[in-house]
Amino acid sequence: MTQAETRDDQHLLETVEHSVLRLLSGFRDPPARLEITAGAVTVTAEWAAGEGVGGTGPVAPARAATDVSDTPADDRLLVRAPTVGVFYRAPQPGSPPFVQVGDQVAAGQQIGIVEAMKLMIPVTVDAPGAVLDVLVADGAAVEYDTPLVALSATEAD
Repeated sequence: MTQAETRDDQHLLETVEHSVLRLLSGFRDPPARLEITAGAVTVTAEWAAGEGVGGTGPVAPARAATDVSDTPADDRLLVRAPTVGVFYRAPQPGSPPFVQVGDQVAAGQQIGIVEAMKLMIPVTVDAPGAVLDVLVADGAAVEYDTPLVALSATEAD
């Protein structure tokens, strides 16, 4: 693929992204399924009942997997990125982070945000524990399943 073709594809993807977001913002209730084709690119999105962008019901927060199968030897639980995007430790610039090393967290507690295509996806934990380490810098780009935070395997007393 030439550099010009790569630029054209990138421009096409950006155009589709903006068009989809603009289209979805006009719905009072989100559609169950949306498919857009532009040239060789097709984007398909499906929502379960009551979910979606711009609907009357809240979007269910994405839950990052607390990965037990990939637990390091020191019995840490890794909270992983639920999607590709940019990881943020705080709800907005200048605000304190959701969690710090040493904080106790409860199951379901939000510990960060991953921004993906202008959507802010809450990152929550599935198990209680203590924050041992924040593995990704604030504002860093992350891939799906990137370890973000290490928790103790058991809740401290």
